[in-house]
Amino acid sequence: MKQKSLEDLLQAVGNPVKMLRTSQIGAYVYPVVPSEYSNWRDEQGAWRESAVLFDQSHHMANIYVEGPDALKMLSNLATNSFAKFPVNRAKQFAPCTYDGFVIGDGILFHLEENRLVFSGRAPVANWIEFHAATGGYNVKIEKDDRSPSNPKGKAGFRTCYRYQIQGPNAAQILEKLNGRPLPEIKFFNIDTINIAGRKVRALRHGMAGAPGLEIWGPYDEREEIRVAIVGAGRDFGLREVGARAYATNTLESGWIPSPLPAVYTGEKMKAYRQWLPATSYEATGSLGGSFESDDIEDYYLSPYALGYGPFVKFDHDFIGREALEKMTGRPQRKKVTFAWNGQDVLRVFASMFEAGEIYKYIDLPLSNYASASYDKVLLGTKTVGFSMFGGYSYNERSMLSLGVVDPDIETGTEVMIVWGEAGGGTSKTTVERHKQTEIRAVVSPVPYSKVVRETYARGWRTVQV
Repeated sequence: MKQKSLEDLLQAVGNPVKMLRTSQIGAYVYPVVPSEYSNWRDEQGAWRESAVLFDQSHHMANIYVEGPDALKMLSNLATNSFAKFPVNRAKQFAPCTYDGFVIGDGILFHLEENRLVFSGRAPVANWIEFHAATGGYNVKIEKDDRSPSNPKGKAGFRTCYRYQIQGPNAAQILEKLNGRPLPEIKFFNIDTINIAGRKVRALRHGMAGAPGLEIWGPYDEREEIRVAIVGAGRDFGLREVGARAYATNTLESGWIPSPLPAVYTGEKMKAYRQWLPATSYEATGSLGGSFESDDIEDYYLSPYALGYGPFVKFDHDFIGREALEKMTGRPQRKKVTFAWNGQDVLRVFASMFEAGEIYKYIDLPLSNYASASYDKVLLGTKTVGFSMFGGYSYNERSMLSLGVVDPDIETGTEVMIVWGEAGGGTSKTTVERHKQTEIRAVVSPVPYSKVVRETYARGWRTVQV
């Protein structure tokens, strides 16, 4: 019996918006890692004040691409240039559809000659796998999917562990682990260091905005490496960060991690929808928030809106090039941070303790309740953007969200975020019955953190500042 595809589901349901807004999948889960090691407030504070250990071993898919056509295939999918992409370098990888809208993003590592690995969420991993299987390229792939949200008591296994040591004290911890001064690793370059007598690969990166390294190695070495890091970090205030706080670091540093993959329309994308199974992320993911449109394309975003525009290079042929060339030079929505009004947030919480109408619960520290969130942002009565990824920053003592606004909306403008869903809420499992309300917010820089803006390596998070 032929397996059902995403295209089969869309033909049956008629409208992808309806399918996604009523999905019963629940919120995006960061699996395996404990929810908290201490408490999420101190864990957030540590990436600003001392140092943190992020365990990224479980929530991202890894897809290894090897063969004579590996670089050719990936370049054909990439909006950014591959002209200078040698071994031991990494880059942000954000492929688009034929119409120039983002499918997703993540990090692409050039490990060895003709061998690379992409690490990130499912939409891009699936897109790579599809082209490897159907594009006629001389490549082979190995897909190491993310750990299951519900492992049902079974032990998980990945091809590698992946840790990040970040924060102002990270360099001291890493030097202690290495037993000698660290090699000078430039931003998004790869080298090796020593930990617990083992040679581990290290990428200069910085999710929390402060200097540090991302390290990885064989999965069966993960615990001895973790124990060594925790031991070395004890005198430097290092804290392990749990799943509750982990994703909130991006509120301060400025990456929108979960735009809706723009794969549900377009005749040229039909073969891909027929290839994607009905159990895929794209078929089962949920769409939440106050923005409502029957046209799924109203949820699509260009690389320019997400802050990747400066890295779009037309020095090579790639899927979506023609569409992006037409967009170039036109006014585009832009990525911003929204700083929520504290009194309005308190009013939402107060409804939990008063008789009468209740507003949509704001979960702390991460407030998303769907795979992809799209809350309306109003200036007067006009929708001028989306609030897309929200939560609380203990460092900033503020509710923040990342999103996009029209190009004429200036920093400092007060807007309204419509919080909650219309009509009492959709049937998603994460949505209780509630009343919509408006929350004032100030359009603010991205990254929001002054520390990140002033000290972080200039790149895809900071280029719009």
